[in-house]
Amino acid sequence: KMFCGGKKSYFAAGVCIITLTSMVTLSYLRLQRLSHLPKIIQEGSRCRGKITNSTITALKDNRTFIISPYFDDRESKVTRVIGIVHHEDVKQLYCWFCCQPDGKIYVSKAIIDVHSDRFGFPYGAADIVCLEPKNCDPTHVSIHQSPHGNTDQLPRFEIKNRKAEAFSVDFTVCISAMFGNYNNVLQFIQSMEMYKILGVQKVVIYKNNCSHLMEKVLKFYTEEGTVEIIPWPINSHLKVSSKWHFMQDGTHIGYYGQITALNDCIYRNMQRSKFVVLIDADEIILPLKHADWKTMMSSLQEQNPGTGVFLFENHIFPETVSTHVFNISAWNTVPGVNILQHVHREPDRKDVINPKKMIVDPRMVIQTSVHSVLHAYGNSVNVPMDVALVYHCRVPLQGDLPRESLIRDTTLWQYNLSLIMNVNKVLYQTVL
Repeated sequence: KMFCGGKKSYFAAGVCIITLTSMVTLSYLRLQRLSHLPKIIQEGSRCRGKITNSTITALKDNRTFIISPYFDDRESKVTRVIGIVHHEDVKQLYCWFCCQPDGKIYVSKAIIDVHSDRFGFPYGAADIVCLEPKNCDPTHVSIHQSPHGNTDQLPRFEIKNRKAEAFSVDFTVCISAMFGNYNNVLQFIQSMEMYKILGVQKVVIYKNNCSHLMEKVLKFYTEEGTVEIIPWPINSHLKVSSKWHFMQDGTHIGYYGQITALNDCIYRNMQRSKFVVLIDADEIILPLKHADWKTMMSSLQEQNPGTGVFLFENHIFPETVSTHVFNISAWNTVPGVNILQHVHREPDRKDVINPKKMIVDPRMVIQTSVHSVLHAYGNSVNVPMDVALVYHCRVPLQGDLPRESLIRDTTLWQYNLSLIMNVNKVLYQTVL
């Protein structure tokens, strides 16, 4: 009998079609995987090519920009390169691995996964993912448009996260990106001191530029060991927009490549921080039921097993509405906003969902956007507003509202004694 012969029934025909489709699909997937397996192209070579330490490196096509490669063995043994690519022009990339001490050079065809949250811009964050050679743990990788060529001319990148480490900190805050000659000095110091009160040990800042005064403050926090500065010269490579959505204005990427920086920050801290907090410098996640983030997160994890992403509602405290309480004269000479004077928040808008900011377990995140994760291994949970909210002191979104329509919320004042003392210490060592 012929395959799929027998009774001429719809059922038999259906089973036949499904079987054939499955076989074709499996064969295709097997071939696809084979095409991405590492292949030896040279033996007995020395690992050449210049090792680069730049945060952003342009490849020769000038359509691909490499941030950093990371070892990722959560599903299979791969190198995941965080990068920026032109979503249409970049079709093929290859990872060149050099295995020491035998000097074999392997080439793997990359899967180029441009993140879905591109917001219309031609360039977007991308994961360039390559299977690693089985019998080698490469320390460096080069990225090339071709499986052929000369490795001597290619920049080499160190593959981070190769060695498992014990957590060095509980909470790392990721701030991306500091730009526009940033000079909101007072509010920045207040946020930093609030983060420390709430249990943060490390703040990573992707810095494009800031004022001279802000540089002094950053130097203080870097020397203290709280801040890690990642240089972020994205405008040397692409036309950047200070908007998050595409405006048909000839720009290449939105909001100074913020999404790429956030993804890099998650992978950079995957093995050294228990949690990663994705917020801006004018935002503070304020717990309402707990004294600090550690007790809050212990409670949230206990209530939500298997959850890797905790989302907190953003609430605007307009900097245009202030109170005379905590008008500290020494602070009036410092540029920036005094958050202690802004304790009125805008009410929720009808039919508008408040954006969220996140505390994540980085080992459960694959790709993130700004207000949610795009791919993760665990669940995402919206944290109720009576547990915590994002205090966001900025220009109003509902500027026409009279003061009496705003909600007075003095949660921040619970921390006023420690906050004032700590801010004064920093100001007297940096600005005053």
